[in-house]
Amino acid sequence: MKKILAMLTVLFLAGCMGQPSLDDENLSDLELNLEDFFEGKTVAYGHFQDIFGTVRRLFKVDIEGEWDGKTLTMVEDFVYEDQSTEQRIWTLEKIGDQKWVGKADGVYGQASGEERGNAFNWNYQFDLPTEGGSMKVTFNDWMWQLTEDRLLNKAYISRFGVRLGEVVIMFEKIN
Repeated sequence: MKKILAMLTVLFLAGCMGQPSLDDENLSDLELNLEDFFEGKTVAYGHFQDIFGTVRRLFKVDIEGEWDGKTLTMVEDFVYEDQSTEQRIWTLEKIGDQKWVGKADGVYGQASGEERGNAFNWNYQFDLPTEGGSMKVTFNDWMWQLTEDRLLNKAYISRFGVRLGEVVIMFEKIN
C-alpha cells in the first residue's frame, strides 16, 4: 500500500510541474511565423522521455511543408531507432494574425495554437500508438525559434491530467 501511495504522490507532483506560458518574457528578437519556417524542407531529431527522465524512443523526421496563403500542409516522415517508420500529415489553417487550427490522423477534434514573439503553443488530444494498441493523450506542445533556421520543440504529454512524459525535438530548416 505504501508503494502505491508513493507512486500516486510522484505522479501527482509530476503533473503539477510548471510549464511555459505565452505571457513569459520573450527572450528573443525573432518573430516565429510557422508558414515561413516550415515551408520547404525541414529535418528534425528528437526523443520521448518518460516522467522519470528515461529516454524511451529516438527518432528523425523529414518534413516537407507547403504554404498556399491560408493553409500549411506538413508531411512528416518519421524513422525511429528500431527502423520502424510512420507518416503524419498535418493540415494547419491560419485563422487570425497569430492563431492556428489544425488536424492530422490520430488527432481528436481540432488542434489549436497561437504564436507570440518567437514562441508557438499548440494543444490537442491524440491517439498515441502503444505496444498494446493506443491511448488518448493530451499534448501541450511548445516551440521556440532559436535562430533563423533552428526551432526547439518541447511537448508535455498527459493523460487525465497526469504527465506521462515529454517529447523534445530540434528542427532545422534546409535551404
